[in-house]
Amino acid sequence: MLRGMHPDDPLRTRLEQVRSASERAAGLTRQLLAFSRKQVLQPAVIDVNVLVADMEKMLRRLIGEDLDLGTRLDPSTGNVRADPSQLEQIVMNLTVNARDAMPRGGKLTIETRNVEINEAYTREHPYTAPGFYVMLSVSDTGTGMDRATQARIFEPFFTTKAQGKGTGLGLSMVYGVVKQSGGSIEVYSEPGRGTTFKVYLPRVFTEVQGKPDSVRAERLGGSETILLVEDEEAVRTLGHRILDIAGYRVIDASSAEEALEVAKGHRGPLHLMVTDTVMPGASGPELARLLAPLFPGMKVLYVSGYADEAVVHHGLLKRTEAFLQKPFGPDALLRRVREVLDSPKA
Repeated sequence: MLRGMHPDDPLRTRLEQVRSASERAAGLTRQLLAFSRKQVLQPAVIDVNVLVADMEKMLRRLIGEDLDLGTRLDPSTGNVRADPSQLEQIVMNLTVNARDAMPRGGKLTIETRNVEINEAYTREHPYTAPGFYVMLSVSDTGTGMDRATQARIFEPFFTTKAQGKGTGLGLSMVYGVVKQSGGSIEVYSEPGRGTTFKVYLPRVFTEVQGKPDSVRAERLGGSETILLVEDEEAVRTLGHRILDIAGYRVIDASSAEEALEVAKGHRGPLHLMVTDTVMPGASGPELARLLAPLFPGMKVLYVSGYADEAVVHHGLLKRTEAFLQKPFGPDALLRRVREVLDSPKA
């Protein structure tokens, strides 16, 4: 609605407020899912130094001029496998907490380096496994925390901030994503002396994956034929409209059974199927297997709010399959659709 509205329309401000409230609600949901480790991550091989360096300008604006931000990025630091957007959220959350702990100014330091955790360390920190890790630490010279506070900081909704200043979900989200990524997090703090958070992520000895071509990322529309399968009517209607406006030919269905019937009657190619992962009756992956003989060139993009452990860890949805997390905006849907259509067929 906002895209089709004149900038001076008196309803525009109200619509922007609705969108803002919806985005906040979606953010809270993501944080809760991350804490419960039921959010579907989209991991990639990441150079942590590059990620922090790319965020530095934005972080400086975030913390303001009263704080001194310094980075100590060891050039020998290895790579990790993690969800890039979630790792950025970890850095953001830890930075915001550090800023809020230094109301009168101070120094914030972000550091990276390789570490090897041995069995002696794991005996004192039982939630950590021995092995090679990349450590990402965020330190501040702020107010610090006592032991009672430290014992509760990862609890959902626990916050030391004034009412209306925090949700109490930032650190719980950090904890959930770190654990889901196979890592661990430690906190060191003393009242009046500052705080250091150390995130340990398993080191991987593979090269960073290339970034998508910038021209491809800008080209969000197309003319291909897309089969959209979604049992929730509101989501299906919105998805159809977004794809249709972008130039795609869209055929939709409310279930796997209906999708099979529609596909069998379709004349011509199906270039892509965008399907909910879990639906009444057959699942998205099951539907894809049934349609593969009819449309051997068809690519598949799976969509879901989240998948529980049975879905993610027991083979219903593989890590290598294209996935889009709900809720999504128009640009996110169009960009992911374009990426999948432009990618080589597996």
